[in-house]
Order: sequence, then structure tokens, then C-alpha cells
Amino acid sequence: MAPAPGIPAAMERPHFIGIGGAGMSGIAKILAQRGAKVAGSDAKESETAEALRALGATVHIGHAAEHLADDASCVVVSSAIRADNPELARAAELSVPVVHRSDALASLMGGLRAIAVAGTHGKTTTTSMLAVALTELGLDPSYAIGGDLAGPGTNARHGEGEIFVAEADESDRSFQKYDPEVAIVLNVELDHHANYASMDEIYESFEAFTGKIVPGGTLVIAADQPGAVELASRVRASSALKVVTYGAAQSADIRVHKVTARGLTSEVTVLLDGRFLTFTVSVPGRHYAHNAVAALAAGVALGIPAHNLASALGAYTGVKRRLQLKGEAAGVQVIDSYAHHPTEMTADLEAMRAAAAPGSRLLVVFQPHLFSRTQELGTEMGQALALADASLVLDIYPAREDPLPGVTSALITDAAEAAGATVTAVHDKGSVPEAVAGMAHPGDLVLTMGAGDVTDLGPDILARLGD
Repeated sequence: MAPAPGIPAAMERPHFIGIGGAGMSGIAKILAQRGAKVAGSDAKESETAEALRALGATVHIGHAAEHLADDASCVVVSSAIRADNPELARAAELSVPVVHRSDALASLMGGLRAIAVAGTHGKTTTTSMLAVALTELGLDPSYAIGGDLAGPGTNARHGEGEIFVAEADESDRSFQKYDPEVAIVLNVELDHHANYASMDEIYESFEAFTGKIVPGGTLVIAADQPGAVELASRVRASSALKVVTYGAAQSADIRVHKVTARGLTSEVTVLLDGRFLTFTVSVPGRHYAHNAVAALAAGVALGIPAHNLASALGAYTGVKRRLQLKGEAAGVQVIDSYAHHPTEMTADLEAMRAAAAPGSRLLVVFQPHLFSRTQELGTEMGQALALADASLVLDIYPAREDPLPGVTSALITDAAEAAGATVTAVHDKGSVPEAVAGMAHPGDLVLTMGAGDVTDLGPDILARLGD
């Protein structure tokens, strides 16, 4: 199959509202690399905005009607853009077509062999592992990831090869727009409570996603996670789709035989086609090891030799905010985690426990993300924090949401205390570095955790520890 060339129709002069976002910036970057005249706006200046400008994109700061050029061929939006955005209103006045981010991404995949990575968590890591491994093998893939691999702007790339790897977002059902040759489903859990009222709705949405796999394609799906097992059962009952399972379960097609912790890395052994294969994953924990096996399975489904892929996966060294080491000061390591769902929190805390030296303590600075998620899962978040030796819990990061009556971080701290955790509510984010410095001893690990701006605290904590 020949690589798809050029720029999709109507995307020659796109304008992105919120161009600095993880998903939006990736699409903008690929279009700029293909030669489109890219423009857009974002709420604030960022390294991502600078990276886009370096590719020739025009990036305005702030949202204003005049930022939309009269000759724009389309306006690209995500589900986070509100209806009263002035650039959106201007687009209506000019009769400029409005394209959802997922439709723009789907158009970029046209004619290519697409791998779409879905699941309630682990998408960014698994997509990144595939992008790095395929690049390492000289296959020059295109990719669009929800996080930066190494530096600003490294979340996407236009490659000359025939493979396109994309993170497929279930939060707003937009992953149903893609037609992948291979789809990965890492896990299926209830989340995104503003868009899904029940697990049945979640299953229906994932079934619609898997139903878009092209004829002759493959579904790669976890054999251990209950939601994924149920989805696989539904898919097998309703279609003739090829299903490949992976995980520690004896029934898995690609079985995870052993995961051995080696500090901040893991050694993974899998049983594939009757043979054992061992490789290194440069991030700690069983959760990330299973992500790597999912990536391996997807590559094999495309016909890439397993031993080549296993070796190439060792080139992956992590994504920003996925257990990213921010630095060390006074013998204390500060690590950043994007985990914001209880399952993710538990996985990262268990990984850090396994990586910690004997006698080291695990201290967590947790910032809840979204009022709706805290309302539904606050108890489980608090229970997860019981895996830490001590935690500081910040106020809820609202992101796109308005406050909900009675929903505060107290839902989490109360549950944490009930689970036996040592937890302190902190309402002033600026006081955290001093508080951590008063708690931490040499050898301890400090984990800043959450999907909001808690990540900004890492350098400040290190500076205070170093005083």
C-alpha cells in the first residue's frame, strides 16, 4: 500500500482553536509538515506554540474573532471548545467549515495502515512505544500522540512510511471516526462521566470503535482486565474480526510470563507462538510492561517480526509526565505522574513501590482532575493514596468544568483517612514545596500526580529541597 501524500481536501489553510492542546497540536504539526498553511490560537504562550511556529505555523495568543483569517479553509475544534468562542462565531459569519479534531485526524490517516490505540488509560504510553519502536526499525511512521516524547512538539510527526499510529480518544466517542487496520484496546472502565452514564454506554461505544476496523484487520485486546474481557466476548459474538489477546492470563495469545523490576526499568518475558522472548522496558511497573506487550502485539499484527520489535521497544525512554524523573536534590528523587483515574494512580504507586530502595518512603502530591470525576471516583482515589506513606491533596483542577455543589477534595481526603492513609489537604498550591521539604528525607521518592498543573511543582520542590 503506497503512503498517502499531501494534504486532505479543505485542510490547506486550517485554523485551530486551542492549537496548543496535546491532540490539536499534533494534527497541526503533521499538516504543517505536509505543507499546509497552518494557523491557530491558544489561551497562553507555551513551548508547544513555539515549536509550531518553528514549523511555519501562525499562532495567536488569546481568542479573538480577528485571529481567524478570511481565507481559512476550515476551523478545527476539539470537544473542549465552547460554543461562545469568538473565533467559532466568526467562522459562522464567514461560512468557514468547522471540523472536529477527530475528523481532521481521520483524514490524515487516509490511505495509510493505521494503528489506533484506545483504552481508559495507557493510550499515550502505548502509542509512544509504537512510534519509537517503528522509527527505530527504519519504518518512518507518522504518529499523533497525546503527550510529548522528549521535548515540546514531539507529540506528532509526518513520516514517509506507510504506517500511522494514533491515540484514539474514547472520552467524547471521537475514536469511532477512525478506520484502523489494527486497533488496540488496553482496558475498558467507566470514566468521562459527563459523556457516559453507564458501563453499557461505554461498551457500546467501544463496540462501535472496533466495528470500524477494516476487513482483514486485527483487534489487540487485554486478556486480564475485566472490561476488556467483556468487550472481547461481545466482539467475538457479533463479528468475524480477528482478535488477539495479551496479558498474564493463561488463555492469552501473547502471554506475559514474567515482569522483573530493575530500578526504574523492567525486564519483560512473553510467550509468543510457543517461544519465550525477553526485552527491556525503560519505565517501571507491570502496567507499563503490559503496554509494551500490547505494542508488540500490534506490530506483529502488521507483519513485523516479533524479535525485531522487542529489541526496538527498548529504545523507548518514556513520555513527559508518565513517571518522568524531574530530578534529584538532597537525596530525594522527584517524579511526575499524569495519573488521575484510580486505576492509573494505583498502577503508578505500585510501580514506584517496586522501584524504591528498602526503607525509602513514597510521598505524593495529588491534584484531583475534574469535579465530575472526583464526584464519581473520589472514594477510590482516596483508597489509592493509602499506597503512599504520606500524601498532600490539592484542590480540584477544574479544566473545562464548572464547580459542582458539595464536590471538593474532601471526598478524597476523607476516603484516604478511612483507608488508613496519612493525608493532608493543601489549599495553597504555592505552599507545597515548603511542606514537602519538611517531610522528605534522603532516599525518599516524591511523586507529583494528576492531569492538571501539579506538574509545575516539580522544579519548585527540587529547588526548595536543594536550599
